[in-house]
Amino acid sequence: MRYNKIRKMDIADGPGVRVSIFVQGCSFHCPGCFNPETHDFNGGKEFTAETIEKVLKLCAGDYIRGLSILGGEPLHPQNIAGTETLAKAFKARFPQKDLWIWTGFAYEDLADKSVWQYVDVVVDGQFQKEQANPMLQYKGSANQRVIDVWKSQQQRRTVLWTADKE
Repeated sequence: MRYNKIRKMDIADGPGVRVSIFVQGCSFHCPGCFNPETHDFNGGKEFTAETIEKVLKLCAGDYIRGLSILGGEPLHPQNIAGTETLAKAFKARFPQKDLWIWTGFAYEDLADKSVWQYVDVVVDGQFQKEQANPMLQYKGSANQRVIDVWKSQQQRRTVLWTADKE
């Protein structure tokens, strides 16, 4: 896996102050994507054990609420193993902090993946320019969903996340 950038203090990609990592590589190429520089699987930087340690160090501050993994496409077959490795390391070190992932895949199509045991919230669905709305919270277009992964796994149905958990 490769990554494009790491933001050490992000307030747009999930609740609270967060660390965000943008993985490199996406096959969806959604028209109007806000991050087209992440589409090329050969771009960005190599994702290594040192990258994971850097992300974890950035997450250590008490003011950091969680980690957001975006892209590119974190759950693409070329990226999912690296995404899961990072997610597992994050939850092992910070079980009280939340982990959010953005994906163009439908959650139901990947519901059997082991990565979900580490993820609190997933924003799923490809960005659709004709449904774009800058007023939406944590998503770019109305077709996308913000899903509570833990509740969805427990109830064996898709359960939308609500901010009342904060």
